[in-house]
Amino acid sequence: MYMKHTEINQYITELNRIYKAGNATEHSYRSVLKSLLENLTSGLNITNEPKRIACGAPDYIVTRGEIPVGYIEAKDIGANLNDKSHKAQFDRHKQSLNNLIITDYLTFQLFETGEPITSVTIATITNKNEIKADITQFDVLVALIERFVRYDGQSIRNSEHLSKVMASKAKLMAKIIENSFNDNEIGRDAIYRVSTIYAQMKGFQDILIPNITPKEFSDKYAQCTIQKNHVHLHSQI
Repeated sequence: MYMKHTEINQYITELNRIYKAGNATEHSYRSVLKSLLENLTSGLNITNEPKRIACGAPDYIVTRGEIPVGYIEAKDIGANLNDKSHKAQFDRHKQSLNNLIITDYLTFQLFETGEPITSVTIATITNKNEIKADITQFDVLVALIERFVRYDGQSIRNSEHLSKVMASKAKLMAKIIENSFNDNEIGRDAIYRVSTIYAQMKGFQDILIPNITPKEFSDKYAQCTIQKNHVHLHSQI
């Protein structure tokens, strides 16, 4: 454990050096956090700026071999992680990513299947504009990271849990489909990937509801798809 404390101290020292220069952005600290994660874990690959996925582009993906273990979203140092300006993005990540850390490099919040698990603040910014470590919280960070990298998937405990998970997936699916029609958030190849969905919406307009909007259709399509899967999974619990 002493060695891990040393690694965290070195991490904070490097953050402080960059922070005090006065010209850093949130990207300036990316490699420092990546090094810390590599030093606190083993057998994992930590990739900064991975490829965009359906819910957006988390800042890091942690993999074991080719299998994703979890994702990390990082904001600028000292940012308020509970600020409403981040809510839409964080909600989208929490709905889609079962194992997620949100951090400002000083505070780390762990979420599993969208639910908050634990949080720790290992340093604060003083009125002298310096980063001061709180060594009493180092063991908490180590435990948080260990839980994060041990995550081995989501187990459905009961039908109520299943309903909650499926509702979250339906909401995310609807948003992805809507964005695809708008050809914005998930890229210009999105229309090609959902061309059959586009054709289904046109058929829906021709036969049932001529004035249905892409958003309304996206909601209905997602609800029907998730409900069908929910019935199948519910019968197996």
